[in-house]
Amino acid sequence: MLRVGLTGGIGSGKSEVSRRLAALGAVVIDADAVAREVVEPGTEGLAEVVGAFGDEVLLPDGSLDRGRLGEIVFGSPELRARLNAIVHPKVGARMAELESAAGSGAIIVHDVPLIAENSLAGGYDLVVVVDAPPQTQARRLARYRGMTPEQARARMAAQAGREQRLAIADIVIDNSGTLAELDRQVGELWLELRRRATGPARDRS
Repeated sequence: MLRVGLTGGIGSGKSEVSRRLAALGAVVIDADAVAREVVEPGTEGLAEVVGAFGDEVLLPDGSLDRGRLGEIVFGSPELRARLNAIVHPKVGARMAELESAAGSGAIIVHDVPLIAENSLAGGYDLVVVVDAPPQTQARRLARYRGMTPEQARARMAAQAGREQRLAIADIVIDNSGTLAELDRQVGELWLELRRRATGPARDRS
């Protein structure tokens, strides 16, 4: 088994890389998807979030109002830490379950936005960083997510800086060009992952 951490700043195109790796045969475990799963209606996670932040974080159908919760915690490190203390252990446990189910010969790609921010690089055999210039990230956030320039800058500023992410990278995917260039790089990455998966394990500790 090869455990790969895949990360990149918002608007870098990490999801595009993730989708391509899945199509090539990687077992992709998406941390954001798991984070949604562990707070679905009826879960212990949602009950704990409501207990900490009140009924105002619920939509009329009983599901989590992510936009409202984000507004509450965005500007407060203390409240964000309280939310993370609820959600992160449940996400970690669920991701471990999914990894165990993949089998010993799998190439497992953990799609995790905050590897650099949370000092998680040592938990993977290697880390792949999807990189794009900040101006490209901002342009994509405006085009595909409808953000204003101010919103884009705020979201980018809340994450690790470009240099911090690149510092933890074993492999960098430059996603500042065309989709054809991205396809080529991901193809080369997959060959490298397959090579590493059949070689000796690497200790990052």
